Amino acid sequence: MMFGRRVALGAAAAGLLARGASAQSTRWQAATGFADGNYHTRNLRAFIADVAQASGEGLQIQLHSNGSLVPQPQIKRSVQSGQIQLGEILLTAYGNEDPFFDADAVPGLVQNLDDARRLAAVQAPFIEARLARQGLALLYMAPWPQVAITANQPITDPAQFRGMRLRSYSPISTRLAALLGAQGVLVTAPEVPQAFASGIIQAQLTTAPVAADTAVWDYSRVFIRASIATSKNAVFVSRRSLEALTESQRNSVLAAARQAEARGWRLAEEAQAEAEARMVARGVQVVDASPALLAAIRQAGTTMIDEWVTRAGEDGRRMLEAYRASR
Repeated sequence: MMFGRRVALGAAAAGLLARGASAQSTRWQAATGFADGNYHTRNLRAFIADVAQASGEGLQIQLHSNGSLVPQPQIKRSVQSGQIQLGEILLTAYGNEDPFFDADAVPGLVQNLDDARRLAAVQAPFIEARLARQGLALLYMAPWPQVAITANQPITDPAQFRGMRLRSYSPISTRLAALLGAQGVLVTAPEVPQAFASGIIQAQLTTAPVAADTAVWDYSRVFIRASIATSKNAVFVSRRSLEALTESQRNSVLAAARQAEARGWRLAEEAQAEAEARMVARGVQVVDASPALLAAIRQAGTTMIDEWVTRAGEDGRRMLEAYRASR
């Protein structure tokens, strides 16, 4: 009887020691769908290094990039279910869940990164509230350069879009394709080269860094700056995992997130120039959109802004008013 009690007490003590060790050193799994060379992934790795340093290695995060652990469309659900603790997504890809996730992708709302910063400031509280209802905590958002078009031939006349299979990456970009007369085909970034090679798509909506990361010179000859929209990535964590950390570890995560957000805006500007230079060096023509093409995109944008406000309701109207007032 005494022996059994000693065993039970020993097991309980071992459990307490294990829990104490676990509280001192925690490991998270993180996933992103973007390649290692992409500046969003580099920014995320810098965030992870900052967390490890600030926490004295008490919180270590292992990053799985390029959809290697979890396919890009499943990352958000995997964090919600506890399969992984931290994830990065393109917000607009989840526009079917909630219109606030794709507010930044509505064509015509922003013309440059300064506009995008103002929109992000008024959009952030709505994103935070929606993620919180799903058991997630937003850590930071970082922008992409403006959405452009790549194709195998110059597109100067909007009529060229009619019947074209145009790669999209979100519900709202698929809607833009339809308004331009094209057939939107949802394709994730890693699948783009094969989609071009197999004829699934003939042109794409994308950004300069994604075009360069996917070796656009192997499947497209023209990159058209069209100033369509400035989308953002969101990096978030399981709220349960965040709350399980020590106060010191939590503070390390939040401080590193603030640094990553500031760094992300700077990297976006640098990435645009760097990616365009890589494309030109490989023989891709980098050109500005024709006035006729810009007019068609802006006309579609006017329609889509009205549609977005209808979908987003009173919150959407208030957010749009706040953004316009900030300009």
